[in-house]
Amino acid sequence: MDAFAFYGRGVDFPLPKNVDSKLLVTDELQGGEIFVFGSNLAGRHDGGAARVAVEKFGAVYGQGVGLQGQSYAIPTMQGGVDTIKPYVDEFIRFADSHPELTFFVTRIGCGIAGFRDEEIAPLFALAYSLPNIYLPASFWKVLR
Repeated sequence: MDAFAFYGRGVDFPLPKNVDSKLLVTDELQGGEIFVFGSNLAGRHDGGAARVAVEKFGAVYGQGVGLQGQSYAIPTMQGGVDTIKPYVDEFIRFADSHPELTFFVTRIGCGIAGFRDEEIAPLFALAYSLPNIYLPASFWKVLR
């Protein structure tokens, strides 16, 4: 399964030209494009998509939430799914208030944090109506 097979508003969206399926970024995002990744509250971005966010997209070590450079951190390591939901809701509100930005959401919580797509994807149900949020294909499969 490609980590970056994004779908937007239920319509197929091609992979960004600068991202491959193993979370390895070969180039920079375009202006106004934001890489959304799972984090921990302490902002220790040591592995997975968080590490990519630091190395390639300006994530700030020590900042566990919100916009930083061309990345946006959503904490996923502090407890159960119920503790992630407020941060996803905050992200969706942020994206809604910034239509000039395009957000590419990774499979947050489904790597190091240990959750399944079926647990995390429903948190993004309200993102369906926003044309500037692109979710992983695995999330859309759950949401359909």
